Amino acid sequence: MQFGIHLPHIGRKAGPASIRAAAQQAEALGFDDVWASEHIIVPAGAPYPPSPLFYEPVLTLTWAAACTRRVRLGTSVLVLPMRHPLPLAKELATLQNLSEGRLILGAGVGWMAAEFAALGVPFHERGRRMDEGLALMRAVWTEDPVSFPTRHIAAEVQNMRMQPLPCAPIPVWIGGGSDAAIARAARHDGWHGSRVTPEQAAPLVARLRALRPEPGFTISLRTRWNAGDPSEAAARFAAYAEAGVQHLLVEPEEREAESWMRAVEAVARARPA
Repeated sequence: MQFGIHLPHIGRKAGPASIRAAAQQAEALGFDDVWASEHIIVPAGAPYPPSPLFYEPVLTLTWAAACTRRVRLGTSVLVLPMRHPLPLAKELATLQNLSEGRLILGAGVGWMAAEFAALGVPFHERGRRMDEGLALMRAVWTEDPVSFPTRHIAAEVQNMRMQPLPCAPIPVWIGGGSDAAIARAARHDGWHGSRVTPEQAAPLVARLRALRPEPGFTISLRTRWNAGDPSEAAARFAAYAEAGVQHLLVEPEEREAESWMRAVEAVARARPA
């Protein structure tokens, strides 16, 4: 099983020094990748997310890329329907090239209606915008020149060019546990679920493998860990592997930068050999 670590880019632990230190620590400890999440703007006083302080994920990963050489860089997840796909495609292609091919695009439809409203994006069209946006991004990443007719996104792309193209294909892992998310994931390169127990993971893995049996399709899960008993963590990690999960993203629950770093060290010790 491969292991990733969430970067400390949310809440009071976040900052340029802590993000840089955490990315370098993850690489030194042998983790496979580092990850960042997304909220652009949130309602004041909302119970979730626990902090309104979110460093932007693409820029956070660019910062992490600049101080590392090996770890991959993932988004968990970008809410694609909130963004126009063309500038986002440009940003992601640039990050892929600057990092020499280390990017994983975790993408989801989102759930916070107020955030969509603040950005002027229709919440109830997010599934259609997601699918069309992904198709448009793949087109500008692989075709030169490119033409792409759109129905749900305001764009006129006829015989146009966007360079540089990514130096390597950007894998797309779809987040979410709904039937639509599972079906969407099967059309792309992987599934990136969130906070699913090992017992809940097994039937989801079976559904996905029925749709995409090839090993190149990645089944990934994001899980939180409160730095409790390391033996309990080791048993849980092994249970995920037994359920067929190929990649696990661990998000420590610590609130301060120093305790976050200690929690990551504990995760490294609890990983299966």
